[in-house]
Amino acid sequence: MLSEKLTRIPRTTLWSHPTPLEAAPSLAKCLGAENIWIKRDDCNGLAFGGNKVRQMEYYLGDALCKGADTLLITGAVQSNFVRTAAAACAKNGLQCQVQLEARVSKSSDAYARSGNVLLDQMLGATIHHFPVGEDEEGADRNLEEIAAQLKVDGRNPYVVHLHPSHPPLGSLGYIDAAFELDQQLKAQDLSVDAVFVPSGSGNTHGGFLYGWKGIGNTAPVMGSCVRRDANLQRPRIETRLEQIGALLVDEPAAKAKDVHLTDEFLAPGYGVAGDVVKETIALAAQHEALILDPVYTGKTFAAAFEHVKANPGCNIVVFHTGGGPSIFGYGVEDLLP
Repeated sequence: MLSEKLTRIPRTTLWSHPTPLEAAPSLAKCLGAENIWIKRDDCNGLAFGGNKVRQMEYYLGDALCKGADTLLITGAVQSNFVRTAAAACAKNGLQCQVQLEARVSKSSDAYARSGNVLLDQMLGATIHHFPVGEDEEGADRNLEEIAAQLKVDGRNPYVVHLHPSHPPLGSLGYIDAAFELDQQLKAQDLSVDAVFVPSGSGNTHGGFLYGWKGIGNTAPVMGSCVRRDANLQRPRIETRLEQIGALLVDEPAAKAKDVHLTDEFLAPGYGVAGDVVKETIALAAQHEALILDPVYTGKTFAAAFEHVKANPGCNIVVFHTGGGPSIFGYGVEDLLP
């Protein structure tokens, strides 16, 4: 079974599972849905939580098995993954070195110093900067150069790579999430028409889709593009499915035909909210006190809300993947209509 295959992969527990599955009746009434359910992965407890906590359990598990004493990771200036890595290292006695990439064209002091950047520093991470925002291979290569110097200094570093050519250990955390959601829905005798997730690195989307189909669910998994358009994102997710199968020595139940993507809410680009996303952020806050960010959750919920408007009376689940600290790097004009 798929769950048994997962147990063979090293993992370090970073929080108490599961995250809540909450109804959003005010939003459902406002938008015309039968039910909107929110999978609250922003509530998993490690330094403001978020979807990267599930992913980091597997990267850190592998790092500890290999005797690492230092973990290196790269991401955007306001990266949730970077902040989660720093938090996981702090809990487990590892040094953390983070590389912040210039992905978003913002030069404000708040963006450079507040939000996740402040938390990175509070958590004791050593911070490096990479001047390019769209060079995954280059960002990884720079991390490897830092790691090489750490080895000279007597450290045993572990690199969490960005480029999709590397095994997506983090995806396995979202196979766990698929099992978890499936159990929660069955416990409440609920059925859903669709599940909405962000689609960026492909770890959350690919992992959840792999697990969701692997346990026999038929409701489509809808990925909202947050970094690249659907034509570029589709082969990334398809590759993720193949890579996960290789990691687990398993034949994936999820196929290319199961990859559903929208890039309708991607513009103006990564980490920037368009008008509809700003309206979505305001609506979620004012109807359910849900705090969304302009990078992932704002665009995911925008896709979900559009689906509801086009399909009155539907039942959906939306993953809230966290990202709250990053909003403190933005201004009111960046987030609200």
